[in-house]
Parts: sequence; structure tokens; C-alpha cells
Amino acid sequence: MAKILICDDEEGLRAVIKRYALFEGHEVFEACNGMEAVELCKKQTFDIIIMDVMMPELDGFSAVKEIRKTSDTPVIMLSARGEEYDKILGFEVGVDDYVVKPFSSKEIMLRVNAILRRVKISQIPKEQDGHIIFEKDGFLADLTAYKVFIDGEQVDMAPKEYDLLFFLIRNKNIAVPREKILTEVWGHDYFGDDRTLDTHMKLLRKHLGQYAGFITTIRGLGYRFDG
Repeated sequence: MAKILICDDEEGLRAVIKRYALFEGHEVFEACNGMEAVELCKKQTFDIIIMDVMMPELDGFSAVKEIRKTSDTPVIMLSARGEEYDKILGFEVGVDDYVVKPFSSKEIMLRVNAILRRVKISQIPKEQDGHIIFEKDGFLADLTAYKVFIDGEQVDMAPKEYDLLFFLIRNKNIAVPREKILTEVWGHDYFGDDRTLDTHMKLLRKHLGQYAGFITTIRGLGYRFDG
């Protein structure tokens, strides 16, 4: 499941794309203009953005420029104009794909899924100079050195917070039950109150700051790392 932001001033078009995205199990957010999209991206992270070019208040190209100042979230640009100049401008501001109207929702979802697969492969923890590294936007976790950096600044956390975070990263995109987390992070012989997990999770999210949204709470089950 991915978090998708659909930004278009045409409500009907947003509704059609949203219906297909929901059918495939994605979580969908909507914006009716570029300014609204920029504000949403400041408050939370998305896995992919579908952005129209011609919109009131702030056009798609300008919106992507603003979003790129703080995020490298993949963007699919929608436009009624297919001129080479527009496509070149789109790619220059950081667009990942460019789709000319009219198009089918099936085509959009195929392009969305292709980008998500590519991003997922590139964002799994990688080995660099013998260290296992996970990096996204301004967040970097060195699972080997037990170090976490937020926008270049190292964050100091308690040992169990590191253990908890790194366990979730190693199980990225997997909903992990609370019982399994307690067993793997605190040990098979742990018989304490499971509120310990809640306390550590609260502290961990506080330390992650703007990237706390990488960790999703699955009600009645546990947690999932969606970074």
C-alpha cells in the first residue's frame, strides 16, 4: 500500500484516479491546487504525487519546485499539452513521469506501480563500505554503527529506541504484530507490560521529528515502517 497525493483542480478527474487507486489498496489524499499540495507535503510524506500542470493559485511546475526543496517524492505530471518544451520543463523541475491528457486511469496506475516498484528497490537498506544504510529524504539510519541522522544532524536515542527503529526498518512495509516486536526487540524471556512498547514508540517518534510519520500504527495489530 502506498500513500498517493492526487493534485488536480478537476474534481471528476481526481475521483476517477482515486477510485482506481483505492481499488488497488492505496491510501489517497487530494489537493485541488498547487498551493494546497505544497502545504500537504510540508505536513506529511507521500510515496508518490500525481500533479496536474494547469491549476489556479499555483501551477504544477511551481508546486513541484517548492516540494523539491524538502522532498524527493516521485511525481507524475499530468498535462493537456504534449509539446516537447513542456515535457523538458517538467523533467528539469524534478518530475519523474509525464502523461498527456486524455489518458486512461489504468495507464496512470500502471505508471504509478512501475515507479513505486523502482523506488521500493532503491530504498531498501543497502550496504555501503560494510555498513547497512537506510536513507530517505533527510532521514538516514546507519544500522551497523547505530547512528541516526535527521537533516544532517545526529540524533541521540536510548539503546532500545535504536533496536526498535532498526527492527522496523529491516521489516519495511510489513505490518509487525506487537507481540513479535516485544519478542524480537526485548527478548523471548520478556514478561513485562506491553505498555513499555508504547512508551518507547512515543519517545522514538519524538526523536524522529518530521519523519515520525514513517512509522504507521496498525490498530489492533502493531506497527509498520513505511519510510
